[in-house]
Amino acid sequence: MASAATAYFLPRDLHPAAWWVWALGLAAAASRTTNPWLLLVIFGVACHVVVSRRPDAPWALAFRLYLYLGLTIIVVRLVFRVLLAGGQGQTVLLSLPSVPLPEWAAGVSLLGDVTAEAMLSGLYDGMRLATMVICLGAANALANPKRLLKSMPSALYEVGTAVVVAISVFPQLAESFLRVRRARALRGGPKQGRMKALRAIVIPVLEDALDRSLQLAASMDSRGYGRAGRDSARTRLLTGSLMVVGLIGVCVGVYATLDGTTPRVLAGPVLAAGAVVALIGFGVAGRRVQRTRYRPDRWRPAEVLVALSGIGVAVVLFTTSSFDPLDVNPSLSPLTWPPVAVVPLLGILVGVLPSFFTPPPRAPHAGQVQPFEQARLPVGEGA
Repeated sequence: MASAATAYFLPRDLHPAAWWVWALGLAAAASRTTNPWLLLVIFGVACHVVVSRRPDAPWALAFRLYLYLGLTIIVVRLVFRVLLAGGQGQTVLLSLPSVPLPEWAAGVSLLGDVTAEAMLSGLYDGMRLATMVICLGAANALANPKRLLKSMPSALYEVGTAVVVAISVFPQLAESFLRVRRARALRGGPKQGRMKALRAIVIPVLEDALDRSLQLAASMDSRGYGRAGRDSARTRLLTGSLMVVGLIGVCVGVYATLDGTTPRVLAGPVLAAGAVVALIGFGVAGRRVQRTRYRPDRWRPAEVLVALSGIGVAVVLFTTSSFDPLDVNPSLSPLTWPPVAVVPLLGILVGVLPSFFTPPPRAPHAGQVQPFEQARLPVGEGA
């Protein structure tokens, strides 16, 4: 048992899809609540897991940018509430002159009374959206995008190539920014103001990111990424029909699941049927792409634990919002203090398990053996 536990916690990189399932579970849970305490706990869980399991890699440097983006989202939502709230609510915090808009924008006016209800509504909505963005940023910081591309099924390989390249742009910009700033500091040039320094950094960062993206695209093209085999017209028609019908069924089922007013027949059964048809379409489409994998990533108990922890958080929030909606969505009319719900709080804390019960990330250059250096003998003592 001791040797098994030691082998389990040996440093290694987890499957990137496990981190994405975990992050999407947290994001889905955040989408179900406007309770600021629950959103802060989800935010803390995501940050703690990122800090404890983030690898020393370029794509892990962009998490700070996602934090800034989340803060910007909250500020923008509050500013728009001040501009367009229109005096919604009874508790007036600040009276501003109202500016009516022309007839084509009837019913909308700028400024007016700033109420506590409108500001809290903007704050809660901004926190929810910011938490969802930060959860996706956590997945970007923990999952290797190149390994994620390698793990894509054959049917999604062409689309997956574009998606992986797109989600790796933000971490690439962060790495380029740090490298350009470090190079400027090493040159020791004259100090400039923030705006001038920003102008001097933005152009090299964008140029470097564009050059690296073109190099990545050229290298992927040389390796045959995105090339498909030949199929008959009947096979392409069958594949397209299955994919479209399956995705429509999944969309209808997801919408019916999220909207409690729709008939339950359109929720679970349609979602399951759409998923089955889509999987059949994926299988048929996967025959077009013939490729091999060198040392494919496998799911182990640690990956299962990571995925189940994120799914568990989403299930707890979905269940709580159905049975006791005021615990996850506090009332704004009348104004009430957001409750501290114990059950959803404990359910969210399940998402922190990967920071304690998963192997730590592999250190840079770990496991790389230098055979010539290891086998080097002193002069005169070897053949």
